[in-house]
Amino acid sequence: MTETTQTHTRPSEPPDSAFEPYKPRSPEIRAVLDALRRLRQDLFQDAFAYRPLPPLSSDGPRIRRMSGRMREYAVWTPHLAVAAAGVVALLATVTDRSPGTAGGLLAGLIVVAPVLLTLARPVAAFWLSLVASWAGTLLGRFWDDWPWTLGNFISHLVVLTVVAVRTRPRTAAWMWAITAVYGVSFVSVLGGSHYTNDVGPMLVVSAIALLTVTVRQIRREAEQTVTAQQSETAHERSRRTLLEERTTIARELHDVVAHHMSVVAIQAEAAPYRVENPPPELEKAFVTIRENAVAALTELRRVLGVVRAEDYEAPDAPQPTLADLDALLANVREAGLTVDKGVTGAVRELPQGVELSAYRIVQEALSNTLRHAPGAPARVEIGYVIGGLGLRIVNGPPPLPALLKPSPGAGHGITGMRERVSMLNGEMTAAPTAEGGYEVTVFLPAVTLTEGDA
Repeated sequence: MTETTQTHTRPSEPPDSAFEPYKPRSPEIRAVLDALRRLRQDLFQDAFAYRPLPPLSSDGPRIRRMSGRMREYAVWTPHLAVAAAGVVALLATVTDRSPGTAGGLLAGLIVVAPVLLTLARPVAAFWLSLVASWAGTLLGRFWDDWPWTLGNFISHLVVLTVVAVRTRPRTAAWMWAITAVYGVSFVSVLGGSHYTNDVGPMLVVSAIALLTVTVRQIRREAEQTVTAQQSETAHERSRRTLLEERTTIARELHDVVAHHMSVVAIQAEAAPYRVENPPPELEKAFVTIRENAVAALTELRRVLGVVRAEDYEAPDAPQPTLADLDALLANVREAGLTVDKGVTGAVRELPQGVELSAYRIVQEALSNTLRHAPGAPARVEIGYVIGGLGLRIVNGPPPLPALLKPSPGAGHGITGMRERVSMLNGEMTAAPTAEGGYEVTVFLPAVTLTEGDA
C-alpha cells in the first residue's frame, strides 16, 4: 500500500472588487440613509398609535384665575379649537358645493375627518389628510382650485399645524416636504393649463404656520432646559454653600475645642509636678485626664479632616469595636462610674459599621450617665441574636440628686445615636425608667458572613 500525500493549498485572495460592497459608504449616502431612517421614525413607525390630546392643566396661570364651571370647560380649550377648525372646513366645503346635496355632505365629512383625527392619532391624520385632498379633488373635478379645494386647503393646513404642535419640529419639516412633493407631482401629472393650482399658496401659508409652531416649540424646549439648568445650578450652589458652612464650622471647632483640649492635656500632665508629694490617686486621675484629652484630640482631628479636606485619607488606625468595650468601661470606672456588663448569645464577629456604631452608642450613653446622673450605677447588656445585635444601657437615679449638680450637655447625644441607628435601618428607644433612671435600647440588624452565604 502506498501512502498518498494530500497537499492543502490556500485559496487565492479574492480581488479587491469583491470587497467593494463592504467598504464604508460615502458621507452623502450615509446622510441620505440617516434622513430616511428619521423619516421612517417620524411618519411611518407607529403612525397609527393612539395618542390622545390631554387637557390643559388646571394649575395654569390663566385657568387658575377662573372659577366654577368655566374652569372645568377651559381645560378642553385645545379640543374645542380643533373641532371649531373642522367645522369651518366643513362649512367651506358644503358652501362651495351645492348646499344640501349628498355630494356636498360627503365631501364635508371627508374634509373634517382628518381634523378630528388629530385629537387621537396625529400622524395618521396627516396621511388621511393627503388622501382626503385627493378624494376631494376627484369629487370636485370641475372646481377651479386644485389639488386642494377650499375646504381641503383649510383642513390640511389645520392638520399640519396641529400635528406639528403635537410632535417634534423635525416632523413638521417632513410633512411640509411631503406636502410639496404631493402638490407638485399632482400638478405635473394632471397638468395645470386649464385650472389654477394652489400649490404655491399652500406651501407658503403652511411654511409660515409650521415655522411659527417650530420656533415656539424650540423656544419652549430652550426655556425648559434653562429652567432645569438653573435648578441644577441652584442645587449645586446650595450644596457648595453647605460645604462652605461645614468647613467654617469645622475650622471653628478645631480652633476652639482642640485648643482647649490641648490645654487640658498639658495642664493635666504638668499638674502633678506643681504639688509636692501628690497622692497616688491624684496622679492617677491626672493621667486619666491627659489620656482622655489626647484621645479626644485624635478623634477630633480625624473627623475634622474628613469634613474639611476633599482629598483626606483616613488613617490606617483601626476603628474601635465591641472588643474594645472593656477598655471603655475601665475608663469610665476610673472616672467614678459604677458599670457592669452582661453578654448573652453566641459572640461573633459583626460588620465593621455595626461594631463601630454599637461602640459609639455605648460610649455616648455612658457619657450621658456621667453628665446627667453622676454617681448613678449603670449596666451595659449586649445580646447577640439571630439577624442582629441588641444593646441595652440603663442607669439608675443619682444617689444624692440634691447635692450633685449634673453637667449640662449640648443635647445632641440622643440625636447622634438615633442617626447611627437609622443609618443601619435599626430601631432605638430612649426613655426614663420608673425608678428615676434612664434606659437606651437599640437593635442593629446585621448579617454575618455565614448567614449571607446561606
